[in-house]
Amino acid sequence: MGTHKVGYLIGSLATQSINRKLAKALVRLAPPALEMEEISFKDLPLYSYDYDSDYPPAARAFKDAIARMDAVLFVTPEYNRSIPGALKNAIDWASRPYGQNAFTRKPSAVIGTSIGAIGTAICQQHLRSVLGFCNSPQMNAPEAYIQFKDGLITDDGEVTVESTREFLRGYMAAFADFIERVYTALPKEA
Repeated sequence: MGTHKVGYLIGSLATQSINRKLAKALVRLAPPALEMEEISFKDLPLYSYDYDSDYPPAARAFKDAIARMDAVLFVTPEYNRSIPGALKNAIDWASRPYGQNAFTRKPSAVIGTSIGAIGTAICQQHLRSVLGFCNSPQMNAPEAYIQFKDGLITDDGEVTVESTREFLRGYMAAFADFIERVYTALPKEA
C-alpha cells in the first residue's frame, strides 16, 4: 500500500468542538499510510458564482488544498438535522465553477459525533448526497455515528474507551484500504 495525503475538514468552526476532538483521535489512530492534514475553511466568504472568474485568496487557497490531497475525510456535527452551513459553503467553493470540481474522483469518507443517540446519521446522509453529486467516490461502510459522552475523547485526541478506540482504528484502516481500491480502479490523472 502506498502513502496517501488525506485532508480532513471539521464541520464545526467552534474551537472546542467535540468533532475537533474526534478528528484529533482519528489522526492519532490513522495507519502510517495516511498523512493527515486539516484543511480549514473558517475564513471563506459565502459562495457566489460572481466570484467564479476571480476567486478571493482564501477560497483559492482552500480549493488548492483540496486538490493537493489524495482523499478527504469529513468529521462533522449535525446542525438542525443537516450539514453545517459553513461546511456546505466550503464544499460549494471547492466544487465550482462548473468543470473545475476539486472533489472529482477523490475518495472521501464521512464520520461525526454528537451527544444524541443517533450521532450524526441524518447529516451524514445529506452530506453523502452532496458528495455523490460532486463525483467523489465514498466509503459507505463501515458507517460511524459516534455518540459522545463526557470523557470519551480527551482534548488531545486520546480515546478513553477501548472498544471505541478499536472501532475508530478499524475505521481509519478501512479508509486507507478504500483509498487504495479507488486508485486501483481509477488511477490518479497525471
